[in-house]
Amino acid sequence: MENTKDLTEHSSRSERKRRDSFGMFDGYDSCSEDTSSSSSSDESEEEIAPLPSSLPIIKNNGQVYTYPDGKSGMATCEMCGMVGVRDAFYSKTKRFCSVSCSRSYSSNSKKASILARLQVTGKPPTKKAKVLQKQPLVAKLAAYAQYQATLQNQVKTKTAAVPVEGFSWGNYITSNNLTAAPVTCFKHAPMGTCWGDISEGVRVEVLNTDCSLPTKVFWIAGIVKLAGYNALLRYEGFENDSSVDFWCNVCGSDIRPVGWCATSGKPLVPPRTIQHKYTNWKAFLVKRLTGAKTLPPDFSQKVSESMQYPFKPSMRVEVVDKTHLCRTRVAVVDSVIGGRLRLVYEESEDKTDDFWCHMYSPLIHHIGWSRSIGHRFKRSDIAKKQDGHYDAPPHLFAKVKEVDPSGEWFKEGMKLEAIDPLNLSAICVATIRKVLADGYLMIGIDGSEAADGSDWFCYHATSPSIFPVGFCEINAIELTPPRGYAKLPFKWFDYLRETDSIAAPVKLFNKEVPNHGFHIRMKLEAVDLMEPRLVCVATVTRIIHRLLRIHFDGWEEEYDQWVDCESPDLYPVGWCQLTGYQLQPPAPQTSRDSQSSSSKQKKKAKSQQYKGHKKMTSLQLKEELLDGEEYNFLQGASDQESNGSASYYIKQEP
Repeated sequence: MENTKDLTEHSSRSERKRRDSFGMFDGYDSCSEDTSSSSSSDESEEEIAPLPSSLPIIKNNGQVYTYPDGKSGMATCEMCGMVGVRDAFYSKTKRFCSVSCSRSYSSNSKKASILARLQVTGKPPTKKAKVLQKQPLVAKLAAYAQYQATLQNQVKTKTAAVPVEGFSWGNYITSNNLTAAPVTCFKHAPMGTCWGDISEGVRVEVLNTDCSLPTKVFWIAGIVKLAGYNALLRYEGFENDSSVDFWCNVCGSDIRPVGWCATSGKPLVPPRTIQHKYTNWKAFLVKRLTGAKTLPPDFSQKVSESMQYPFKPSMRVEVVDKTHLCRTRVAVVDSVIGGRLRLVYEESEDKTDDFWCHMYSPLIHHIGWSRSIGHRFKRSDIAKKQDGHYDAPPHLFAKVKEVDPSGEWFKEGMKLEAIDPLNLSAICVATIRKVLADGYLMIGIDGSEAADGSDWFCYHATSPSIFPVGFCEINAIELTPPRGYAKLPFKWFDYLRETDSIAAPVKLFNKEVPNHGFHIRMKLEAVDLMEPRLVCVATVTRIIHRLLRIHFDGWEEEYDQWVDCESPDLYPVGWCQLTGYQLQPPAPQTSRDSQSSSSKQKKKAKSQQYKGHKKMTSLQLKEELLDGEEYNFLQGASDQESNGSASYYIKQEP
């Protein structure tokens, strides 16, 4: 693994150093070791009863950290009023948080000390507390204010981490014994290309939530199970006990490589549940961590870099016109979340006419792209760019594979099979209607085309969404025949002869199949391309070469989508949490009858959105679709339901 550490045990000589090789604080020893610190000013002070010798301690730079045992483990500095772990305080009496406060002991600033103490406990210091405030009172109070702010931030962070609508990927994965697609399957996602060999068994330093300290402390945990970005962690020392296992996003700010605490001066504290389990924590951890792996030291930096997106608000792009698939129009980037763009069409005055897609989507292009390839384009009514808007540089957009159309090439009228962009569960009989420059093709779905070609859509010749004639038959997928075609079952040979047409040569199609890593039943987060603003809990239910069938958990199969394995609309489990995008949980599990009724109503409502632009005769449309609203591109099922079956492919056998 790139930058992965092998955590090896040091020799006896190196163990005497302040920190050992894997970042442990020097000494997981018993309290019998002399932990006193020299300070002549403290020798005359009253003694405080020693803590039980059974408590494990961690030393760092002369300070001793002891796992707290109720109040006996805490202390308040009589100089500045700061609260902390008692054994992290200076001197035998543990009355001061630092050498500075201890050496400032005097009676001249008793008043200042009392003020600081009142801020914390509401009680003045004891009569024997004679202190001199070396630093200004304002600075000390500011330190305390910062301490309080830290506690408040912790509370806010925990509150913000509550999943939307109570859905938890961790509980969902664990309770159903599910498997998630690994992060390496998603090259476009953060860390997709630099995930390395992060796997089960990797050790990390993580927040210790099994303690009663008021400040953040850490402990070492191992990855028990990975689910996308999420990891099921178990604290070291629990062995086979899973009672306190917890899920955490590996890319979150609270997970660090082993050694981070040592370099950052953070305390490592054993969980309260097992604090008395071992008397020599250092020996235990040395044994457990020898030969183990951890995160790369620059892991958090890589996460941050992988979440920097080149597209910025106010950039202008060309994007498909969702009301006329055959053309593009200008839109402006309104917001960027995790690489997903909310685009607002330039002529939308109230900014409600928008379109969601990923920055690597084949549906967006640089300004001038349509003109360069001969694609239809809707000119904007806006005479000039609005203030602050500027064209997105061409190099930001996804590149397509170069092709050579000089030899045998696609021609108008050739037949093929293509995924219907208005019904992504269907692969349909289609025709090449126009050949554009740079390898782009305008495709129409046979039997469903508008007379003016307004529903043709643009695919590149290398697109994984178009297939040669016979692809569905060879791969046991049900091909959707042209609407109104009566000679069923559909046979390509008969259809080509009847339409006096030819099939596009097989050699012109993209036959490259990457080693994508997906397997059937893997979980992921996927965009519902019928409602492209939504990212949902989903499952891979079938794999045909590079083609994936994506099922939305809780919904009927008629809403499934055929998607390419490299689609930028697929994300690892935990992507929404990492980027701040809202995840749509699985649909509630209802009875089959009630779900079927609900699904039919939903499909009818969506289908009505398309009717206005299909330009079909009344014989081709169901009666309930005659009075509908304008459809929105990728926001509903097509009217293929007139074919009867809701499934357009043969069900994959388990």
